[in-house]
Amino acid sequence: MLDIKEIRRDAKTLEQKLKNKVPEANLTHVMALDERLRALKTEVEELKSKRNSSSKEIGMKKQKGEDVSKFMEEMGALGEKIVVRDHEISQIESELNTTLACLPNLPMDDIPISPSPKDNVCVKEWGQKPSFDFAFKNHVELNEKLKLFDFARGAKISGSGWPLYTNMGARLEWALINYMLDIHRKNGFIQVMPPLLVRPEIMYGSAHLPKFESQLFKIKDEDYHLYLVPTSESALNGMHFEEILDEEQLPMKYTAYTPCFRREAGAAGSQERGLIRMHQFNKVEMFCFTKPEDSPRVYEEMLASAEEVLQGLGIHYRNMLLTTGDMSFAAAKTIDIEVWLPGQNRYYEVSSVSNCTDFQARRAQVRYKSKNEKPQFVHTLNGSGVATSRLMVALLENNQQPDGSVLVPKVLHKYLGEEITAIGKA
Repeated sequence: MLDIKEIRRDAKTLEQKLKNKVPEANLTHVMALDERLRALKTEVEELKSKRNSSSKEIGMKKQKGEDVSKFMEEMGALGEKIVVRDHEISQIESELNTTLACLPNLPMDDIPISPSPKDNVCVKEWGQKPSFDFAFKNHVELNEKLKLFDFARGAKISGSGWPLYTNMGARLEWALINYMLDIHRKNGFIQVMPPLLVRPEIMYGSAHLPKFESQLFKIKDEDYHLYLVPTSESALNGMHFEEILDEEQLPMKYTAYTPCFRREAGAAGSQERGLIRMHQFNKVEMFCFTKPEDSPRVYEEMLASAEEVLQGLGIHYRNMLLTTGDMSFAAAKTIDIEVWLPGQNRYYEVSSVSNCTDFQARRAQVRYKSKNEKPQFVHTLNGSGVATSRLMVALLENNQQPDGSVLVPKVLHKYLGEEITAIGKA
């Protein structure tokens, strides 16, 4: 959430930054609500001060035996007016908070300004696209021989967009997850296993509510009101909900594996068959709480840890600095790591590493305290480290052989058994 004090200080500049991200953004209503709220609070303070003075005066008159009935009537009217104004303040505060909650984070000053992802900037490439001297297949075609996934039975169980990994597919998926967690632990991240269902206030704190309500799976009945995590970012951000951390504790660097659940799957057509876009997918997440001055350094550490995953697997990728219009709601800066998928003839994102500055911390009330200083908001950063479904596609399509088998990268051998160097080899 944006700081209303910063909006008051320079609404025009902040509105332009918001428009760089969301062209229709407008702060006029926010400023009007804030102005009315401050005026009402001033009025109520004056009314209460007057009531206190009148109360003392009435007390003195009573001691002197004077008639105070007229003053008591005035006091009653003052009290009624205060009640009305307090109610109005409560309503405007609620409307202001709701309006602020729908405003995205401000992009950093060095982010390319454009509404289009076509203007994202490639800041790094690693490795080379594979070249094939045979008719290569996409992962769905490879699966016809390899039998790693059973999309038909997954659909029978839950409907389209829900994967079923079988045999070596399940083992390879589990190997990838363990490989990634090992890397992030080595790089200083503490592994946690968070709940998969979280409360509405936790989703609000991570900025998934209210904007993304329609994209979330939830349980809501007389006993529970909980949301399935769309990413473990929401749960990890909630670990220190409404806490004040000690400066010495920072940075706090966490990593977690969870399945992720999203309603958005399935839209785009034949090229996105199979694992490309699913309602449920596996992801290893990195999440950090830092002091503001440390967040750029920690951001680079997170990016390097995600890249290490792909470099170990030998998969070609590129890093794309996202434009203002392509960034997520909560992000101030995002770099997407995209891998090349031969079967789709395009790059696909497998990791987004974002600095959310104090945007989530303000919503979740996560602060830190230095000695003799007032608590201030931490910065939060999140990054996929990485999402396995598209990584699995990249692994299969980039390492396929003429006979339809797939070579297994050496870093995964210890998780599968040293003898398993290829899948589907006759």
